[in-house]
Amino acid sequence: MKFLYLIPARGGSKGIPGKNTKLLAGKPLLHYSIELARELTEDEHICVSTDDKDIVDCAKEISLKVPFMRPDELATDTAGTYGVLLHAIEHFEKQGCSYDAVVLLQPTSPLRTVDHLADMLKMYTSEMDMLVSVVQPEHNPVCVSFVEDKDKSLKRLFSEESTLRQEVPEVYNYNGAIYIMNISSLKKGSYNDFKKIYKYEMDAQSSLDLDTPFDWEFMEFVLNRR
Repeated sequence: MKFLYLIPARGGSKGIPGKNTKLLAGKPLLHYSIELARELTEDEHICVSTDDKDIVDCAKEISLKVPFMRPDELATDTAGTYGVLLHAIEHFEKQGCSYDAVVLLQPTSPLRTVDHLADMLKMYTSEMDMLVSVVQPEHNPVCVSFVEDKDKSLKRLFSEESTLRQEVPEVYNYNGAIYIMNISSLKKGSYNDFKKIYKYEMDAQSSLDLDTPFDWEFMEFVLNRR
């Protein structure tokens, strides 16, 4: 089975300005994802999708060639990942290179490991629409979620008879670390419409995601302790 490793790295970032090229524990954030992919594939199958020259230069610092510049319409705050995926797939197909699945590695999850990715590649089959990394939330929302009623009183969001943790269904959150998507399924429609989605569970620390300056500070603390 042939995999395209796609690293989406847009230039504009409001939460953490310049995050993809910013040094995290002494290394540009982008490099964590490139180095992870390199553990399992050759550079010709790794694609950094970006609209930003600084990010292109950052990839070149470790000798990775960026195959194209992302078009402006896929580089806005409202542009979705689905369009970015299709654009990359189409680019390689025009070069005569077809893939069975795309491995999406968002730069904001630098604590995932090569073992996580290798395990997922072994688990993935062509019968799946998507295999996705997940984490169990600290608090099950079935037990702890409330909404405000018309009279301003709180009522349970979920109506299960029992809210004891051991008696409600287990729930999972996508942690954003690794997605493996069937390209045939992607061509039929958005991943939001996938039916055959399977999980790969990761621990809470490996699932940490960078979204705010506080997240960045905490991630540096974790990496420096390692």
